Amino acid sequence: MQLAIATGVTALATGLFLAPLSAELDDQAMHRALAIAQTTAAEPRLDDALESSRPTRHGPVQNEAERIRAATGAEYVVIMDQRGVRWSHTDPAEIGHHVSTDPSVVLSGKEVMEIDEGTLGRSARGKVPLRDENGKVVGAVSVGISYETVRGRLLSTVPELLAYAGGALAVGALAAYLVARRLQRRTHDLAFSDISALLTEREAMLHGIREGFLALDEHGRIRLMNDEAQRLLDLRAEDTGRHLDETLPPGRTTDVLAGRISGGDLLAVSGQRVLVANRMPTDDGGAVVTLRDRTELERLGRELDGTRGLIDALRAQDHEHANRLHTLLGLLELGLYDEAVEFVTQAVGVHRATAEQVTERIRDPLLAALLVGKATVATERGASLSLSPDTYLPDRLVDPHSLVTVTGNLVDNALDATAGERDARLEVEVRADGRTAVVQVCDNGPGVPEARRTEIFTEGWTTKEPPAHGRRGIGLALVRRLAERYGGSVTVGERPGGGAVFTVTVPDALSEELQEPKREPSGHERRTDATATATATATATRRPDDADRAPHSASAEVAGEDADATGDDR
Repeated sequence: MQLAIATGVTALATGLFLAPLSAELDDQAMHRALAIAQTTAAEPRLDDALESSRPTRHGPVQNEAERIRAATGAEYVVIMDQRGVRWSHTDPAEIGHHVSTDPSVVLSGKEVMEIDEGTLGRSARGKVPLRDENGKVVGAVSVGISYETVRGRLLSTVPELLAYAGGALAVGALAAYLVARRLQRRTHDLAFSDISALLTEREAMLHGIREGFLALDEHGRIRLMNDEAQRLLDLRAEDTGRHLDETLPPGRTTDVLAGRISGGDLLAVSGQRVLVANRMPTDDGGAVVTLRDRTELERLGRELDGTRGLIDALRAQDHEHANRLHTLLGLLELGLYDEAVEFVTQAVGVHRATAEQVTERIRDPLLAALLVGKATVATERGASLSLSPDTYLPDRLVDPHSLVTVTGNLVDNALDATAGERDARLEVEVRADGRTAVVQVCDNGPGVPEARRTEIFTEGWTTKEPPAHGRRGIGLALVRRLAERYGGSVTVGERPGGGAVFTVTVPDALSEELQEPKREPSGHERRTDATATATATATATRRPDDADRAPHSASAEVAGEDADATGDDR
């Protein structure tokens, strides 16, 4: 194709050069004829000869004209009088005859240049008026240059011109060959049809795969992205060509995609999505990033953790229930019926009071179910979970699922932090400050060093081994993201006496407050044991129609949140 283009351009250039060359040669021939005619008309003897002699083949005018014709190489030199009668001619027989073309223009005093047909054929002509010493026109001089001579000059230039054109074509062909070879190496010897097919297949593949794909150039600008990448990172098609730092907010996700954090299978959080990113540099200095959405997997892992916790709690319930039945059976066999009645009444009453403590202070059913379930898990793990005396949350949460995610991750994190501690204690405070929800979780674990109180909220940061179903370092990052999404904040401090205090503030988490009577704490709530541990037997204290649903609901809520990944960050 390049050779064909080079050949066509060469032929066009040659033709464009030959067209004006022919006209230029014609013009040169006419000017030459006119110059000879002017020189002839300037001879001082011609005007006297026209007036003192007659037009003959051996006359002075004919002799002078032939001398000039032979000296200049003109085809003819014709001298005429005022009547247009020839006084000289190449063919002596034409002397004395009228010229074949109209001489009126030149005899009127004007010079003429033209290419015309005459008795000697086609020629380039120049005509000049002949004047006497007074400037009066007494005749004219007509000089002709054979057109065959002009054509011969044109044809003589063609071989030389074709030689130059051939040289240019050879250089163009060599350049085309070198470019073609370089192009073949760059395209791995693929034909144009193969490249087109690959492009079509690439577009179909990129937009069909369920993994996010992002291609960056050497300057960090987005060069290409598929539909899944747009969904996972909340990007638009118009963001193609923009720098990565301009399209994504600052944070770990942007740093991972830009290559400022290296490694394989790096965790990142975008909104409420948990992503796994892998970055591969390219030869041109850019990079290709693949993104996998692990939100569903983290959700399943969380559900598995919740199910295991529920199984452990049920196993503890079964063991404790068996002990109580054995005690009750022994009292009945000994005939101590009053003691048996008192034993049952006391057990049921304490358990019911514990469950009622949660439901009366936490009016939202999802959050209350979560805390009842977490209390059961805490008891099984040798820890006590209690509610702060300031805890009170009305049932008007705008987005209860987000608050369940925040509270569940903080409690799980505290349980992990106090694992192995003697007399492990957790205290949860959930209260409303106007329309702002405040969640505070305290524990008596080892606490968080002050130097690490900022980085623990970074995605992927953890000090614990990952579980079998996924990765750690997500829970506290999600808590921070959820708080910041509502314009809130999350902080960590030191608990008096040792341990950590996590505080999350979520503005506008509650709807407008309705007019309702002010609630007074009951005498039961003011008892010391009402703020003590919410034990694992809280599920048994529910009414018979909902006793089986409460633990399951709490576990389901913990496991069912989109962003509720493993709470694991210390």
